[in-house]
Amino acid sequence: MSRIAKRFAKLKAENRAALVTFITAGDPDHATSQALLDGMPAAGADIIELGMPFTDPMADGPAIQLAAGRALAAGGSLRQTLEMVEAFRKTDAETPIILMGYYNPVYAWGAEKFAADAAKAGVDGLIIVDLPPEEADELVPFLRQAGIDFIVLTTPTSDDARLPVVLANASGFVYYVSIAGITGTASAAQSAIDEAVARIRRHTGLPVCVGFGIKDPAQAAEVARVADGAVVGSAIVSVLADNIGKPGAVSAPLALVKDLAAGVRGARN
Repeated sequence: MSRIAKRFAKLKAENRAALVTFITAGDPDHATSQALLDGMPAAGADIIELGMPFTDPMADGPAIQLAAGRALAAGGSLRQTLEMVEAFRKTDAETPIILMGYYNPVYAWGAEKFAADAAKAGVDGLIIVDLPPEEADELVPFLRQAGIDFIVLTTPTSDDARLPVVLANASGFVYYVSIAGITGTASAAQSAIDEAVARIRRHTGLPVCVGFGIKDPAQAAEVARVADGAVVGSAIVSVLADNIGKPGAVSAPLALVKDLAAGVRGARN
């Protein structure tokens, strides 16, 4: 059983959803980003998404675009991202780590070699925002061979006809993008999220996590009542940005993660 499957089985036994946290690898520099990554599990993150810094993150809003820019300016790279995961695994063998980003760097690395190198570093899942389901076969077989889950994105526009195509290669969990837009901007109505999660579950037995637009513990708790996980990225990245160069560069984002975790853990009580 994969680390992701083990984590969702554990959470199901505890009758609670996952808190899935996102940061960009190398933001604002390698040391700060590594310290933040390493501190996430103790703060309450159940699953961690690590953004692969990229020059044209077209699905991301200003907060994560700026984070990618800071990481690249500080020397961030795909290689450094894998090195961060490898360092994390020296102290944490249980928390699933998912890389999230765009296909160009993976394609340039070579799909087969990237899958093998990511697995060796300790990566459990991969989200490629701009790889259409119809072209996923050039990557997914290598991920399966390496034991890495391919986590797909569904959106409010993924209707019942489209969902089977989107979910064809899915494993690990399904990431529901709750707004038709970029990260960290608008928030979806809870009723729309409830309906979408129920509809996705009619098409798959995989856990369904919801992200894009979740900014605080109350929103995370609302999502955690109906979904298998709440994904928070821009809010954490924004707190980090507000504290760059200050003593709270690591502690302030981790304090938010702790608050979010409390919201998620109390959602079904």
